Amino acid sequence: MNMSHSLPCQMLSDFSNGNAQCKSFTTDFPQLRVILIICLILGNANGQLSREYYLRTCPESKAIVLRGVERAVRQHPRMAASFLRMHFHDCFVNGCDGSVLLDDTATFVGEKTALPNLHSLRGFKVIDSIKSELESACPGVVSCADILAIAARDSVMLTGGPIWSVRLGRRDNVIANKADVVDYLPAPDFNVSLIISKFKVVGLTEKDMVTLSGAHTIGNARCGTFSNRLGKHPDPTVEKLFLKSLRKICSNASDSNNVIANLDLKTPRRFDNRYYKNLQHGRGLLNSDQELHSSGGSTRELVDFYAKNKKQFFHDFRISMIKMGNIRPLLGNQGQIRRNCRFPN
Repeated sequence: MNMSHSLPCQMLSDFSNGNAQCKSFTTDFPQLRVILIICLILGNANGQLSREYYLRTCPESKAIVLRGVERAVRQHPRMAASFLRMHFHDCFVNGCDGSVLLDDTATFVGEKTALPNLHSLRGFKVIDSIKSELESACPGVVSCADILAIAARDSVMLTGGPIWSVRLGRRDNVIANKADVVDYLPAPDFNVSLIISKFKVVGLTEKDMVTLSGAHTIGNARCGTFSNRLGKHPDPTVEKLFLKSLRKICSNASDSNNVIANLDLKTPRRFDNRYYKNLQHGRGLLNSDQELHSSGGSTRELVDFYAKNKKQFFHDFRISMIKMGNIRPLLGNQGQIRRNCRFPN
């Protein structure tokens, strides 16, 4: 029988997704198991991420990341949303390549000081600590981009949300560009059409956008990102009691970068579907959130659906997170495995 090398590798990809036909095929043709094992060891040599990428090279990698995230979230519950946000900001700007972690160098100004990240992203020291532990356990193996992907999943899990198998094998970029952040990331004051356009640029659908926006069921936002909705002529979509509570929170906000409000006032530390219920009642903190319901149409239908169906929201969130984690990853010999997530090797 003449079998090409790429066929078993493709079957391995199907097998990792639970494809029954692939399971049957590998059982009927045991002589292909050696080739399948080789493909597994090569991980992303065929241009795909793999659940088992560090199985042999760093088997403790996921446990090390989980311990680091768990410690951080126990000490500072806000960190769960921070890690999730960091992975999102990394992937949307030139792909999931760990570039959001890079400090400025003599040759480039990185992403950290761009307006959407400045005073917003947190947890860099925790990532440094996790990376240091990984370098001790298996030097030069686990990428910073993969650490962010695992940390985002763990943050959702630790706050009661869905669990999924993270696809791994990303490599790290050696450059970052501050200007790219504004170009790619949606802003808190965007309307629905603008948000959808930002998601489409990176290959995500309108449904992915509504689903991933559900991550705002945990975390906080600074008064400066929504205070324009609270003025003398407030946004009419803001529910009156909610408006009153936000004005109270932000009334003494001489420094809007330091005063924060919970994205979900009732269960800010629990990953659930209350975010969508809030939108139904005019309690979306950010304009970009409330627009999903107030603008009507298909995004409103999805909000209403997820508001009454947490199980389906969790299912769809898993799928969309995996899709987001596969935005333009560096694979094979691209990029590098940075020894320090802040700087190129």
